[in-house]
Amino acid sequence: MSTFVLVPGAGGQAWYWHRVVPRLVFRGHDAVPVDLPSGDEAAGLEEYVRTVVRAVPSGASRASGGAGLVIVGQSLGGLVAPVVASRCAADLLVLVAPMVPRPGESGGEWWGATDQGAAMRRFALEQGRDPDCTDDDSLYLHDVPQSVRAEVLRRPIQQTEGPLRDPWPLDRWPDVPTRVVVGRQDRLFPPDFATALARERAGVEPDYIDTGHLPALADPEALVTLLDRYAHEVTSGGPAGALSPRWCR
Repeated sequence: MSTFVLVPGAGGQAWYWHRVVPRLVFRGHDAVPVDLPSGDEAAGLEEYVRTVVRAVPSGASRASGGAGLVIVGQSLGGLVAPVVASRCAADLLVLVAPMVPRPGESGGEWWGATDQGAAMRRFALEQGRDPDCTDDDSLYLHDVPQSVRAEVLRRPIQQTEGPLRDPWPLDRWPDVPTRVVVGRQDRLFPPDFATALARERAGVEPDYIDTGHLPALADPEALVTLLDRYAHEVTSGGPAGALSPRWCR
């Protein structure tokens, strides 16, 4: 079975994946959630990438003799996960409710370049919500179970601007099979907006999950069902892409 390396979004907490990890393990996979240096103002995108690379188990990818390496990036983790996948001979890249970058574009530039604010506002109006209501409970936690929501609110979250300052370093999308998961109820990255980004920037037709922006907290079983399916599709389909055997560089 595959090894899933799980990259969180803003706030950088491996805890975000705590409802996903046991479900992946139950299905026979290995799961490695990663803490990012989100409270370190000096940590830029490269340090985020290196943090994840250091967490990747040696020999996990098929190119290195393993059963398969899957890099999963949530939201801001969409800036990090493709770079890790390109360095670590990943067999599969999965982006969940992601920021999908372009070469040379910084995470800070991404918001204006994609017109995310206008898309978020349109979606709020379509749903009959107040477009000026952008508190965490409204944007992120509206579909998260109460007990999990309470735990989120108890956990201090820090996110510096460090990883958003640096240009995305790849000159093209990595040569790794890619899947994108879009939340039908995602109020931050609405489905039409996220679908267009996946198509235009990653060349991928996304799959949809009936959650908001945080599916690993809101409906981990549905997310894991997709992740498990993706892993089986790639690992049963022969060599994944034209990657030469190597380890993380």
